[in-house]
Amino acid sequence: MSAAPTSSSAPRVLSLRRAKTLPLAKSSSVHFPLRCKVVAKAMSVTGIASELAQSTVVKPPSHPTYDLKAVIALALSEDAGDRGDITCLATIPKEMDAEATFIAKENGVIAGISLAEMIFNQVDSSLQVEWSQKDGDLISKGMQFGRVFGCARSIIVAERVVLNFMQRMSGIATLTKTMAEAAHPACILETRKTAPGLRLIDKWAVLIGGGKNHRLGLFDMVMIKDNHISVAGGVSNALKSVDEFLSTNNLSVPVEVETRTLEEVKEVLKYASENGTSLTRIMLDNMVVPLSNGDLDVSMLKDAVQLINGRFETEASGNVTLETVKKIGETGVTYISSGALTHSVKALDISLKIDTELALQVGRRTNRA
Repeated sequence: MSAAPTSSSAPRVLSLRRAKTLPLAKSSSVHFPLRCKVVAKAMSVTGIASELAQSTVVKPPSHPTYDLKAVIALALSEDAGDRGDITCLATIPKEMDAEATFIAKENGVIAGISLAEMIFNQVDSSLQVEWSQKDGDLISKGMQFGRVFGCARSIIVAERVVLNFMQRMSGIATLTKTMAEAAHPACILETRKTAPGLRLIDKWAVLIGGGKNHRLGLFDMVMIKDNHISVAGGVSNALKSVDEFLSTNNLSVPVEVETRTLEEVKEVLKYASENGTSLTRIMLDNMVVPLSNGDLDVSMLKDAVQLINGRFETEASGNVTLETVKKIGETGVTYISSGALTHSVKALDISLKIDTELALQVGRRTNRA
């Protein structure tokens, strides 16, 4: 993807109070067709899907208690402290308006555009934003892909919080896209190894990158892990207890059990053949072995998949990297889960600049534009 053309004009600072609709900079040759007036509305997770319809086709996961508005408020509050932005208060007149441009400083998948709109709204509902890209699109180094118009103080107050979220989400989406393409025909999943407090945001980024979500938390899926099995006294006992619990409580949720050996796989299959069970997926944990020559032994994983023979979904986990995911995906597993998608994310470098031309000059000088 080629970088978008850049403007050679001076920074877009407006000395007069903003009107309802600010004009585009006449000198700009970048096309921003996706224009959005940020409006003040409630931002609970369960209620934002329709609000996002105009700006993204990728909706956030649905969570019964997660409050996006509260997460944004916390991020803004830790920045503002008890005094607010004292630098803006000292240097920028209250009535000064400005126009700032989002610039990509490396190639990747953009994510967090919809969240950025929510943040701008929470800071100042009169700010206006427009985008040339949407969540999930590829961006390239030097590309100008969005703008925000309005009160200069508000833009600068929102800047770092917006970028922190967008850079993290874009890093997750970029890695997810790469791994999802390599894993095909298997589907790539993240895990619960997310930043505390950012679970839904991290998982939203995975969706934007083309992956699928594993369970959101402890409430939406029964996942029988090694520790559960150890305490329950074996795989069969754990499965029996789960089936009884779900029946007693009239619950219908997906059920997954972790297996670490072929013997455990056989025990699961034996239990399922002799009992009515709610089991939907078998995790095949650490059944791939990295070799000293750099290759990967997937023979145990293949044997497990063949034993299951399509009776249940399968999920490979452990030793999943960019280098191994393709070979794992070729074994016939349904899913491949990778904690690295969210616990080892490298943020994608993005900036928001009022003096776009100077920012691009510096970027080109440092090979970041």
